Amino acid sequence: MNRTTLKIDGMSCGHCVTSVKKALEGLDGVTVESVVVGRATVEYDPAVASPDRILEAVSSAGYPTAPAS
Repeated sequence: MNRTTLKIDGMSCGHCVTSVKKALEGLDGVTVESVVVGRATVEYDPAVASPDRILEAVSSAGYPTAPAS
């Protein structure tokens, strides 16, 4: 398993946290470690889920995202 942390823009409340968490939990091979306003950390199986797919899922939920630096 690999781990990545995402910087997520546009989050401001608990509803945002729930939306991002649901988007990430819907991905096969991804385990959500934490989601807080502005950031999420996940573990993922690279044989099943790619970092690009993880970013795409969060962006599709309405929150621009990028890997945290």
